[in-house]
Amino acid sequence: MFDSTLTRRDLLRAGTAGLLASAVPILGRVPLFAQERGERPMQSDDVKIVTPRGRVPISFIIDDSTCLANLAYFGIPHFAEVYPDRYRQDWAKLPKEIPDKFVRKFGEWSREHGVKGKYSIVPYPACIGRIDQKLPDWSKQQLEESLKLVREFMTVDWDIHPEMVTHTFAIDIKTGKPYPDHTEDFLENTGFSLGKNADQLAEYIAYALRILKNVGLPCEGVTTPGGFGNRVRDALSRGTMMAVRDVFQAEIPHYFRHLFTGEESVAPRVEYASGINTDDPKCCVSIIGCTGDWFGGWDGLTPGTVDQFITEDLESGRMVDVIERGDEPAIMVCHWPGLYYNGDETGFAIFQDVVRRLHRRYDNLHWMKLSEISRYWAAKALTRIERKGDSVVLRSPFACPDFTFEIELPASAQIHAKTVGSAKSRSHPIPLKQIVRPLDLATGEWVHEEDIARICLNLPKREEVIVSWE
Repeated sequence: MFDSTLTRRDLLRAGTAGLLASAVPILGRVPLFAQERGERPMQSDDVKIVTPRGRVPISFIIDDSTCLANLAYFGIPHFAEVYPDRYRQDWAKLPKEIPDKFVRKFGEWSREHGVKGKYSIVPYPACIGRIDQKLPDWSKQQLEESLKLVREFMTVDWDIHPEMVTHTFAIDIKTGKPYPDHTEDFLENTGFSLGKNADQLAEYIAYALRILKNVGLPCEGVTTPGGFGNRVRDALSRGTMMAVRDVFQAEIPHYFRHLFTGEESVAPRVEYASGINTDDPKCCVSIIGCTGDWFGGWDGLTPGTVDQFITEDLESGRMVDVIERGDEPAIMVCHWPGLYYNGDETGFAIFQDVVRRLHRRYDNLHWMKLSEISRYWAAKALTRIERKGDSVVLRSPFACPDFTFEIELPASAQIHAKTVGSAKSRSHPIPLKQIVRPLDLATGEWVHEEDIARICLNLPKREEVIVSWE
């Protein structure tokens, strides 16, 4: 019988590629998505929108991170209180802290190698204290320095997400204190979201977002802790959109809820699009991970292997499988305690080897934050594209850098572009330069491959872009 409470954490706890892959089809017995796509514009069949600059987007999702506190140490006792047979780790032997020196070490290495992604900051980790107030085991100065490191250093390359409020027992947002009932129904990871509508989830998500806003951390998206929202997926999508727009006025909210390791598409889903021809377009993007945590596990006790991602001969592995699709992002998933691995940094070492192998195998990867991927896929889904003789007219509800599309044209064609404002009274040329090597394609350039022209430009918001040829 299908276990409808199966969560992302259940899949991750499977531990190996084989077990995780075998668990995924269970999810397939019910609809993977209940969310509506919403509005869609007309898009000419003559034009194919491809990945930015014709490269494969790649990203890295870090879950269960926060300032200073090791969420595995503080969280496992809460999970064990509800599920004593499932959480038997000797959590008391784990370190309480994942130090800022590791955050900087990880961030500096990632920047050196071009890595980008998402880094969670759990706002009220395991109910021990709010990061905008006090963490009891650390001084105010230590907390402020940790927040400064994230705010001034990590946000350059990483989106910041709350992983709801505590990642363990739910908070009564009216009192700001945990509910006294420590049962499955009040655990964020499992039962707390069950039966809640979009407005209720939006209020709860907004509470988490405001804590991050109080400490100056920007947010355009959220990550679900464990199974949060898994059985109310429509409410999760709409609630995320409402909360992120309300607290941060983010134009394109996104969330990370799903990961698939089988044959399913891992392309982002643009949901609940509305008002795409107005001054207030709306949508929410579901980001999908493509790997399990094969670095160090969510608790920092389960080492993975590099080969699960990409083998030593660079010929196989999950990342190779997804990258070879060519038209979907390849987004790895991990947990911060597993990267640190109780000070041994086992997961981090695996990650470093994965990145080195990927860069040896591929020269067409494009590291992106989740917010950047979300913006691109929103523009991909919601840009109106009309063929008019020897021209194509594009109009997007959102600005989008590196917007790249293909059209069949003879090799002798010369391509020009211009923007036309909403008043249509004035146009501005868009400089376009032809290049030779497809791999060199950048914004403001186009390249010919056989009878296909690939064009890359910065798409403006709510202005017509006319691309013509002669």
